[in-house]
Amino acid sequence: MRVTLLTDLRANLSTARLNRHEISGSLGDLGTFLPLLVGLSVVNGVNFATALFFAGLFNVVTGLVFSIPLAVQPMKAIAVVALTEGLTPGQIAAAGAAVGLVVLILGASGLINVIDRLIPRSVVRGLQLALGLSLAIKAIGSVLDTQTAFGFDSYFTGAVAAIIVVVLTGSKHIPSALVLFAGGVLLTLIASPHSTGGLSLGLTIPHFAPPTLLDVQSSFAPAALPQIPLTVLNSVIAVCVLSSDLFPDARTTPRRVATSVGLMNLVGVWFAAMPMCHGSGGLAAQHRFGARTNGSIIFLGTTKVLLALLAGASLISVCDAFPKSILGVMLAFAGVELALVARDQTTRRDASAMLITTAAILGTQHIAIGLAIGLVLVFILRLVPQSRAGV
Repeated sequence: MRVTLLTDLRANLSTARLNRHEISGSLGDLGTFLPLLVGLSVVNGVNFATALFFAGLFNVVTGLVFSIPLAVQPMKAIAVVALTEGLTPGQIAAAGAAVGLVVLILGASGLINVIDRLIPRSVVRGLQLALGLSLAIKAIGSVLDTQTAFGFDSYFTGAVAAIIVVVLTGSKHIPSALVLFAGGVLLTLIASPHSTGGLSLGLTIPHFAPPTLLDVQSSFAPAALPQIPLTVLNSVIAVCVLSSDLFPDARTTPRRVATSVGLMNLVGVWFAAMPMCHGSGGLAAQHRFGARTNGSIIFLGTTKVLLALLAGASLISVCDAFPKSILGVMLAFAGVELALVARDQTTRRDASAMLITTAAILGTQHIAIGLAIGLVLVFILRLVPQSRAGV
């Protein structure tokens, strides 16, 4: 077992590359990561340095275990509940650990493979299409929230950023995400010079802060339960389907991904870290902006760890001042990239199941309900002869 693990680590390290395109790709998921990190820190009191450190650590470990740029993202359902209901850091971490334990059990027992076999590809594509459209809609809303036509963070900035991405699409020399990130940093320094005033260097070490039993009890129903189906389906099954599309030779199995998600959160919970998972949206984003190997996330993770240890919470003002219009554009193109994987559903029957699943998820705003509707439809379509079904 130990020999096999070391062999896999060496093999994965040998595939890692680091160039401007990998660095550009590593920035592709910032549109999701930064707003949630800053929001949970400001609103809920999550330790910014600790959250950044463990996000980076999990990036590095993921890069060692997997040979593809598998994203490490905040658990979105937990984050939304935390922001709207004012959960404490202990409750947030406890909810993530509960989800991690469930997913780890599914992975270790092999039940996750059964779930993977039972869910039709058309329904998974419906989930990915729904998530892609949701990301794009949210991204456009982020640009519109600037409520400014012209300025450093405005509709105009967003339009210019979108043009840059379109013009540089397919460029082998100039990665668009690097251009956008550099431009965003420059705009931050010009428009919000005060944001750098609080920057300070000094060693910051994550401290032991486990949740209480009350945190576990009070967070399970409102935060963990909504996250479980999202994690199982998007962070495990859908991400494996997408990885097989983008990287056909990669050994990204539901069991390995589920184990990874579970262990991340069962480690982070002892330090009140932000709940993390993998996700098809993050993988699509990083691939869209140039990432092709695990070198991108090893670089990203190392950068996060060093920033967390050396600058700590003083970075929060800079991250918060980064132009939302630029982050929104990056998120929008990531959403489009994820939605485009649904184009392989070419038969009327598969396309119908996919689109109804997508509509159900978007209409109900609930992944589990939308997927249930999609599964029922597929079951009905399989009972009806294709000539009679008209699909």
